[in-house]
Amino acid sequence: MLAVYVCFTFLDTSSKYLVLAGISALIVAWARFAVHVLLVGIFLQGWRDPSRFRANNLPAHVMRGLFLFGSTIFNVLALRTLQLAETTSIFFFAPMVITALAGPLLGEWAGWRRWLAILAGFTGVLIITRPGVGVFGIGHVFALCSMLSNCFYIIMTRRMSATETSESLILFSALAPAVLLLPLLPFSGSLPHDGWHWLILLMLGVFGAVGHWLLVHAYRLATATALAPYPYSQMVWMIVSGWIVFSQFPDRWTLLGAAVIVASGLYIVHREHRLRLRNSAVLDIGEEALAKNL
Repeated sequence: MLAVYVCFTFLDTSSKYLVLAGISALIVAWARFAVHVLLVGIFLQGWRDPSRFRANNLPAHVMRGLFLFGSTIFNVLALRTLQLAETTSIFFFAPMVITALAGPLLGEWAGWRRWLAILAGFTGVLIITRPGVGVFGIGHVFALCSMLSNCFYIIMTRRMSATETSESLILFSALAPAVLLLPLLPFSGSLPHDGWHWLILLMLGVFGAVGHWLLVHAYRLATATALAPYPYSQMVWMIVSGWIVFSQFPDRWTLLGAAVIVASGLYIVHREHRLRLRNSAVLDIGEEALAKNL
């Protein structure tokens, strides 16, 4: 999981480097998905058993892919004006939004403690963006749109995981935007200027594909609860990367807001773990009582 978020840090750092060099955000996002599709086919050896990639609900796959593309393109646009640590901090509010949306969309309602954690996380976002004091700008709007798109992408992933194969979920999330956006590329704007920029552009797909591949393996080796806190390690890599590559270090308000968001997210992880253990204990007691009656 630590390697996963190092890869994702490289992905965001490279994206910011390219858009600051004047390369179109659409080109950056599309290349990330196109190379991802190619590498998924190579890593998973799709030619041996194509049935693993069969889509039972193709429209849902397309919609899910568009949500992932929205998360990516809005994030790239946000990186034009925001520091890496700022976009990451706002992105960390996603687990709280997912917890809130899981009630009406998935029937997984949060209790009052988790709602307090959600409100605390929103306070952290307000500390970072500081609307009304001249700090909130279009970059923050793009970062929030990226975060919301990612929330709907994750919710769709939860709903589709019961009926779709993991291989199809990995493939179509990148294939859908890569194919649908191909006709727009001639109108997207400037291309890379030299071989160095082309290399970085191609590496976007490598960072994304390898990161997701490592993520799948991590969940095979450990439970979701055990791995839940690790995404917050990306904040460390983002701060270091922003300082080394762009000579940017987050101000005290960004650090404070990030700390509030991370603390709120970790509390939600802890609370859901406690509830899972409690429900498991209740089921065990119920099964024991049933066995005695039988």
